[in-house]
Amino acid sequence: MSTVPIRPPFTRESALAKVQAAEDAWNSRDPGRVVLAYTVDSEWRNRAEFLRGREEIRAFLARKWQRELDYRLQKTLWAFDTHRIAVRFEYEWHDNSGQWFRSYGNEMWEFDDEGLMARRYASINDAPIREDERRLLASGPSAAPSGGRR
Repeated sequence: MSTVPIRPPFTRESALAKVQAAEDAWNSRDPGRVVLAYTVDSEWRNRAEFLRGREEIRAFLARKWQRELDYRLQKTLWAFDTHRIAVRFEYEWHDNSGQWFRSYGNEMWEFDDEGLMARRYASINDAPIREDERRLLASGPSAAPSGGRR
């Protein structure tokens, strides 16, 4: 696994690889791994929460994955330009009571010249589902690559 970020300017192929790398990292559910993709002063909007910097992001992700159990994510490239990528995503998870959810949304990403994400804006909606309605069943971060789908 390369630790060198995929750098802008993006081509279709590098944008697809960036999306897949993000999907793999988030599916690891490791805040320490995920946060390394962001600038030290990265700005986020996640639902109604505004975060700034790696430490706030790390703490947010730790809280998220304590609450969103058995989290599994798919991201799909929507559009890109030289330093920006837009994705649509869905992920499934359950809470402590065993209620499953499918969360849908869109993210807009902006990268610095080194390939680190400087801004992330996410809009997300949750829909309760039954366990037998789950679609994202693969195990492991790379078991079901989806960055290039659709």
